[in-house]
Parts: sequence; C-alpha cells; structure tokens
Amino acid sequence: MHKTQEESLGFVQSFMVEVEKTPNLREIVLCAPFTALGALTTKLEYTRVLLGAQNIHWEQKGAYTGEIAGSMLAEIGVKYAIVGHSERRQYFGETDETVNRRAIAAQRHGITPILCVGETKEQRDGGETENIILNQLQKDLVDVDQSNLVIAYEPIWAIGTGDTCAASEANRVIGLIRAQLSNKNVTIQYGGSVKPSNIDEIMAQPEIDGALVGGASLDATNFARIVNFSE
Repeated sequence: MHKTQEESLGFVQSFMVEVEKTPNLREIVLCAPFTALGALTTKLEYTRVLLGAQNIHWEQKGAYTGEIAGSMLAEIGVKYAIVGHSERRQYFGETDETVNRRAIAAQRHGITPILCVGETKEQRDGGETENIILNQLQKDLVDVDQSNLVIAYEPIWAIGTGDTCAASEANRVIGLIRAQLSNKNVTIQYGGSVKPSNIDEIMAQPEIDGALVGGASLDATNFARIVNFSE
C-alpha cells in the first residue's frame, strides 16, 4: 500500500531511465496498487515493463465489495497477479483454498499468477519448513496450469525484517519446490528482504530464477540496481 498515481508515474519515469540497458532476457514486472494500474498502463505502453496486480478475486463479478475481478484487470493490460502473499494470509484471512481459487481465476483471464509460499519463524525453528511448503503447494496448485505460473518462495520471517534467508538455503528450498512440480521450467523466485547488497549472491544460485522485491522496490534507483544484478 504505497504510492499514489502521481507518485507511481514519477517512479516509472525515473525507473525507465535506469533500466534502459537491462538485458532483454530479464522480465520486469511492477505490481502496483489498483488505483495506479490504469495510469501506468498508458505510461508503460510500448515499453518492456509489464504490469501486475497485488490480488485478484475468484469470481467473475458480484457482491464482493473491495475485491477486484480478473476481467477488470485484463481489460487494462495486467499480465500478472500476486496470490497468497504472506501479508494477505496473515492479515486478511487468506487460506490455501482461496489462494488456489484466485490462481485459477487469474489463469482464466490470461493472467499469470505469482503464487507465494513460505514458512513463519516458529515453523522454521520447529523444523517444519519442508512440510509447511509442500502442504501449501499441494493445496494451492490443485487444477492450476503449471505452464502459466510463477512461484515465489518468501520465508515470512525474512520479509521486512532485514533478516535475509541465506542464499544457499533459499536455493535449497526452491530446489525442493521445483522437485514437486510437474513442470520443472516454472519460474521460481525468492522474496524476503531482497536488496541491492544481496541480489548478486541470490541470483548466482542455480535454482533461483528471479526475485519478488518488497520495500527495496519503492526507490527507483535501488530497484533498478536489483533488476540490473551482476551475473
């Protein structure tokens, strides 16, 4: 919940200058607040930056005050939607069942879901990391088309805390996730206190395909540095 329309447009203007020389193989997605998506659609037209939403509802339409339908997002050119972010699970009662329904709805409208999974500190300290994540995947991926999917491993204990999961451990868990998928080519990202100072090490890991960036993405220069990581 950051940036008004005006602030979002100013961010994009600065950001685009910073990523003009980013290798074309790198896909850049901005998951902006709903209020900014319309303005950004126009601003980003004919650029390489794609738009994502931060959530999507499972129904086509109806009495679901405060929610957003896939048709509304697709109409303005949204290509991705985050589903199951830890903050949605923690603060807004999101369950694996609703996450699954949101992912299916996104795909129904040609939108790629970015499915977030991860464990809490208590679960990790209790040695439950693998079981928690495998259970999430089993429930979240029912009837989901793995040819149109991104998964983000976001250890909840590392989000916004500055306590980044060691790159080697993130790589191990993401390898575990990949082993459970029928499509081994699914893009799997790491998210959790990703910042300019650790992006190079994170992206050097063989199992990690990208990053889901939170607080560090709010500054155009910092986010561009992350996008332009050194291989």
